[in-house]
Amino acid sequence: MPVIRYPRLRDPLFYEWDRKAQKCGLRHTIYAVNGDQYTGEWLDNLKHGKGTQIWKSSGAIYSGDWKFGKRDGYGSYSILDPATKEYKRVYTGWWENDRRSGRGTFFYPNGEIYEGEWSNGLRSGWGKMHYKDGSTYEGQWLMDQPSGQGLLQLPNGNRYNGGWKDGKKHGPGKYFYPDKGQLLEGIWVADIPKCGVLVEFGRENAPAPAELPLPELKLQDPAGVLAEAQAMFDDSHN
Repeated sequence: MPVIRYPRLRDPLFYEWDRKAQKCGLRHTIYAVNGDQYTGEWLDNLKHGKGTQIWKSSGAIYSGDWKFGKRDGYGSYSILDPATKEYKRVYTGWWENDRRSGRGTFFYPNGEIYEGEWSNGLRSGWGKMHYKDGSTYEGQWLMDQPSGQGLLQLPNGNRYNGGWKDGKKHGPGKYFYPDKGQLLEGIWVADIPKCGVLVEFGRENAPAPAELPLPELKLQDPAGVLAEAQAMFDDSHN
């Protein structure tokens, strides 16, 4: 009885070519059609692991962790200064799904610096902002604005410690005036003190105390004033 030999089944050649073309593992620099370049690790044709990306249009550079084609993990993002041709740091910290997320430091073009927590690319959580005028804010953030409890310190030594909402003083708080030796403790709504008590605070050691002691300012129903002011604030933002 004759023996019939069947040819071994093989995948089409383009399957093999496709497998060889797959980018996996560490690769040398690969250039995109638009001129962008990436050097680092890949997984199934996606940037995955450690790598460095340079964008041709802006000259910006990111070096750090990648996950399935997006910046994810710890990394640093810098931009090219067209005048000096040197790189300036913009952000160093944690990323998630191509956006700033977790703890990180952001360097603003005007010299201001934010150190703290991020969520979905925005300042959210606990952080400290160093402003150009020398003042600082340290406390809670939400949606890129001071919200919650925080301390604002001004270059002249004055400081506010209390509640914030949408970047403005809001809720119970204390405003210290060390230069005048006074303390205002009260309730703020949209940066405006609505009720409170102004008292002397270290007046004898103040460098520029007021000529006459300031009278106490009291309201009988601060809770009612706050509720009324809050209602007006909400109506103006609707």
